[in-house]
Amino acid sequence: MSTEYRTGREGEFTYRGHDLDELQDMSLEDVAELLPARQRRTITRGLSDQHQKVLEEARDATADETANNPIRTHLRDMPVLPEFVGLTFAVYTGQEFERVEVQPEMIGHYLGEFQLTRSSVEHGQAGIGATRSSKFVPLK
Repeated sequence: MSTEYRTGREGEFTYRGHDLDELQDMSLEDVAELLPARQRRTITRGLSDQHQKVLEEARDATADETANNPIRTHLRDMPVLPEFVGLTFAVYTGQEFERVEVQPEMIGHYLGEFQLTRSSVEHGQAGIGATRSSKFVPLK
């Protein structure tokens, strides 16, 4: 799997040969041509009304505003666009809204990829009577 982004000699971010300023100046259709196939298909088929609303909120917001009041969304399938870099989103995990601060390396992925919906399970030890072997309790 090839790397979609890389940093230049000076540590400058590039995505498929374009730096962040170029990406932010491009139209949505031009950015869609650079994205992976699934995200490109989402945009070319037309974003839903809910996706359009999130996109408009992101265009109106600034990084300073979203640091305190993140853009709340249930849309885990929203592709991360160059316009979102620096903004903070509150993505719904099924139980609560978790904060996601968008970095340049996230371009081309989905918002839901950065907040897991399942938590890891840590099992404790089995109690007495849980298995046949646990019925035996040593005296000392």
